[in-house]
Amino acid sequence: MCCLMPSCAICNFLRGAIIFVKHRRAPYNTGLPHLEAIMLFDLTDLRLFIHIAEHKSLTRAAERSHMSLAAASNRIKELESRFGMRLLYRENKGVQLSPAGETLLAHAQQFMQQVERLKSDMQQYNNGIKGHIRIFANTTAVTEFMPEVLGAFLARHPQVNVALEERLNQDIVRGIQEGTADIGIAAGPVQGQGLEIINFSTDRLVLATAPDHPLADAGSVAFADTLAYPHIGLHEGSTLWHFLNRIVSEAGQRLELRIQVRGFEAMCRMVEARVGIGILPQSAALRHSRTMKLSLLELTEPWALRERSVVVQTLERLPHYARELVDVIRGIGPDGKE
Repeated sequence: MCCLMPSCAICNFLRGAIIFVKHRRAPYNTGLPHLEAIMLFDLTDLRLFIHIAEHKSLTRAAERSHMSLAAASNRIKELESRFGMRLLYRENKGVQLSPAGETLLAHAQQFMQQVERLKSDMQQYNNGIKGHIRIFANTTAVTEFMPEVLGAFLARHPQVNVALEERLNQDIVRGIQEGTADIGIAAGPVQGQGLEIINFSTDRLVLATAPDHPLADAGSVAFADTLAYPHIGLHEGSTLWHFLNRIVSEAGQRLELRIQVRGFEAMCRMVEARVGIGILPQSAALRHSRTMKLSLLELTEPWALRERSVVVQTLERLPHYARELVDVIRGIGPDGKE
């Protein structure tokens, strides 16, 4: 998104030139006031409105926009006054967009994406401009291969900032559709009408046990056979937890969780300590098995094999540095290496 810094020439130009409409009388019923009016709103207004839609909270949007709650509220009131219509419904638990607000949001997201692309194209002429990439990714991507990918990428692009957030698959797709994220990284079946879905590698879910566990020498095992033993699970906000929970629920079975942890390393340490068994991606399991005593078994279910995908609105419309990051991700192999 736009840097909104006073020193940015592009932003200063856009602040004054985004929209300037002047009319003395409406040629048809537009729903706007018929008095002489000048409509002016800047990138700060648009960015604030996008934050409000994303968080459903004026307070959190104000914090994200680095302004006071009163200032944010006044900006929204001014927008509603200039349009002559309500953009938000204030509720006890937050705010909701009105139909007019939904329309404004769609245009604001598209416009800010174009601003980012403009910044990217102009970056070669002004080394002071920073780029920004927002990524929604699943648990495996965030914890396993994106740290190395981003470390190498940001070393080559020191003027680019990245926001990486762990999200569920459906939230990743929604974020790309709504424009709140530029790049999504998901695992398993991904459906998103009008989006570009690029498969870049395949991973497999495996079962990790302690070497002396009753299942340790089986070689492969059906998921149903693991349910007789206590499991180590990821936290409830993780993609893998939601996926396995859905599998169990659809089968009318029950998964006994001994403990839930924040990451695959913690899961493997619990498995090694014989607290329980755990299901995790093979790439993560192989990495941790180099330093821990683990037995790894293949799961026989077809769903254990999972495609990794990059999800974007339109690849060609991304800034050049974001397209380069997608190329790096596409080069990742099953072991998480380029």
